[in-house]
Amino acid sequence: MRKADVIARIAETTGVPKVDVLVSVEQFFKEVKTSLEKGENVYVRGFGSFIVKQRAAKIGRNIKSNTAINIPAHQIPAFKPAKEFVEAVKNGKK
Repeated sequence: MRKADVIARIAETTGVPKVDVLVSVEQFFKEVKTSLEKGENVYVRGFGSFIVKQRAAKIGRNIKSNTAINIPAHQIPAFKPAKEFVEAVKNGKK
């Protein structure tokens, strides 16, 4: 399912025009992205958490030249699903 499919389904079930649903969904994504850029986590009860994880510095290897590369510590975005969400997917239709 793509974002357009999600928007169409939300518009169909709520009766809200697709354009308004699109604006809402895009704004939600923008707010999540902005919060994560600031280092703030976003918690959605019953769904999950959008969090910022810290990756430690490490030494990698360039396969072509067989040289060591220093990879600095950095942050990455991650999603941690809620227990209810995990159970719903686990017990869903197969």
